[in-house]
Amino acid sequence: MAPERGIVPGFFCVWSSLPLAPTLPRGCQNRRRSSDYGSVQGIVRARFVTTESAGLFAAHITGPSRIELVESPEPALKPQSDGRRQIIFQPELTCLCGSDLPFFLRNQEQPNPEIGHSLHEMIGTVTATDGTRFQSGDRVLCVPHNQLGFFERYAIHEDRAIPLDTRASDECALMAQPLGTAIYALKKLPSVMDRDVAVVGQGPMGQLMCASLRNLGAREIIAIDLLESRLRTSPGMGATATVCNSKEDPVAAVKRLTGGRMAEIVIECVGHQDQALNLCIDLCQPHGRILFFGVPPEYLDRVRFRDLFFKNIALYTSVGPDAQRDFPLAMRWIGEGRVDVSKIITHRYPLSQIQTAFETFRDRKDGALKVLVEFPAYRQSLARQKP
Repeated sequence: MAPERGIVPGFFCVWSSLPLAPTLPRGCQNRRRSSDYGSVQGIVRARFVTTESAGLFAAHITGPSRIELVESPEPALKPQSDGRRQIIFQPELTCLCGSDLPFFLRNQEQPNPEIGHSLHEMIGTVTATDGTRFQSGDRVLCVPHNQLGFFERYAIHEDRAIPLDTRASDECALMAQPLGTAIYALKKLPSVMDRDVAVVGQGPMGQLMCASLRNLGAREIIAIDLLESRLRTSPGMGATATVCNSKEDPVAAVKRLTGGRMAEIVIECVGHQDQALNLCIDLCQPHGRILFFGVPPEYLDRVRFRDLFFKNIALYTSVGPDAQRDFPLAMRWIGEGRVDVSKIITHRYPLSQIQTAFETFRDRKDGALKVLVEFPAYRQSLARQKP
């Protein structure tokens, strides 16, 4: 089969269609936390892929809001000092996350992205393994460390992958990664049943928080966002009320909706440079709880911590779900139909339009929530699955 080829405005890329051969020589691409992947065997060369290239590809963010494809060596399975086993994972379908944007923007949070930044929500196929959990050809959800997942293939510990639920479509199964992070965060709180909860930020994660809260029995789920386009999705994801804080005072709205009590729990789902912790403090009742889910910048300037202190508010944070508990539970919720994640999937692009995909997600164009990207291997995988 001849390689499929595509052109991205501003650079060329070759889409490899090499057969899935577990005996091919492979070299590790990751240079950070090599203990997570095995010892470093090769350094990715920052040479841009052209239509004449035969090597594998990886992402290289060459400047603010500029992503290119460069050559990458084949990954290799190598014995690990801790005895953990590995797989070679070939991504097929991935989606963008708000935590990918600082790398793409090369802002003060992530000024020096590495080769392979930034993707971490993906499903695909195991092409080789030295372990026992999977076999070559198994389709899995895989979560790379440090968001270093933008490779055509890479080596990863097998405990960073879980099987797909065949009851779910590929697109919905992919959502088990972000949903799993929401489940992990909510497990830190006491029961949310019969609680009044405000969710600040209605991007993909805020929407998944609403869906999870509905599943767990919250009484009021008040969705808050600056964009009306996002709030239109929120009721279908579980919100009992919506507040557009670019058009009305969110504190007055939450006071009205809770009969003056204010929210018992407030979840911050904005993070980064636009974090809304001060608003969360205002929305939370005394002795309430704030879950800071959005990834914060390194420093939080002008945060009214004294107000939080004197209201006796408990502040929770959340990062690093358990890959073998939280993601499988999320996959089960989706497979059993307990949550409908399809409502937040708004855009889909081939890899040849990766620049457009990131720009659409960055600019929230056309109501963008979850933006999916197909790797070349996806169509090949679908062809193999046909009877």
